[in-house]
Amino acid sequence: MNEQRWEVALKAAREAADAAAEVIRHYWRRGVEVELKSDATPVTVADREAEQAIRRILAQALPGAAIYGEEFGLDNSGSDLLWLVDPLDGTKSFVRRTPFFSTQIALMQRGELVLGVSSAPVYGETMWASSGGGTWFNGERMHVAPTAEMAQASLSIGNVKTLTGDARWQALGAMIRDSNRIRGYGDFCHYHLLARGSLDLVIESDVNILDVAALAVIVREAGGVFTDLEGKPLNLDTRSVLAGTPALHAQALARLALES
Repeated sequence: MNEQRWEVALKAAREAADAAAEVIRHYWRRGVEVELKSDATPVTVADREAEQAIRRILAQALPGAAIYGEEFGLDNSGSDLLWLVDPLDGTKSFVRRTPFFSTQIALMQRGELVLGVSSAPVYGETMWASSGGGTWFNGERMHVAPTAEMAQASLSIGNVKTLTGDARWQALGAMIRDSNRIRGYGDFCHYHLLARGSLDLVIESDVNILDVAALAVIVREAGGVFTDLEGKPLNLDTRSVLAGTPALHAQALARLALES
């Protein structure tokens, strides 16, 4: 894609996130009924209508690009360009009236994540990034912290269920003991904090690529490192995350590898 198409794509992703935010705020005020999908996870009319609003804008901006969404699956497979969309990441929080949910929109070109928008409409934050264009929040460019020592690190963990039955659980416990402080912000929130230098390391398992694709671009373009727990680049099958400042990511990866 040329530079002009990148600008069109990023503008469309931000507009699509804004359109989803209108839908989400509407149902946040009035409440929704909850259904269970085949995998026993919740879904609401807000999820579906938000994704429909996103798809309309993205399809118009880049005709022919594929769209893979949480609620309506994959359209137009075979394109070099693939939009990755989670219209309401954190539906469990949404239905329990907890503001830690967001809209995640990313674009992948031939397997590489090239732009991302993360919008948390009730929480009141939107961040975005594109390859080579940096990470932005409220008109200001964001950067990860320079933290290089575990003893000074703020570490946040998300859903780590699978690690509890894994040898790496002991390594995680050791890192928690060695860190400056431990938090569990979860969802979009700890990645936003990481990208703007307020947090230093994030560890999660049991994720889906749609949950984290946009956030990976945001952290990367802010100067951080974002991989799975084995240190591999993200792909459509990614199920875990290790993200942090460059120095702390390297240290955490080495410590986890010894226990894997």
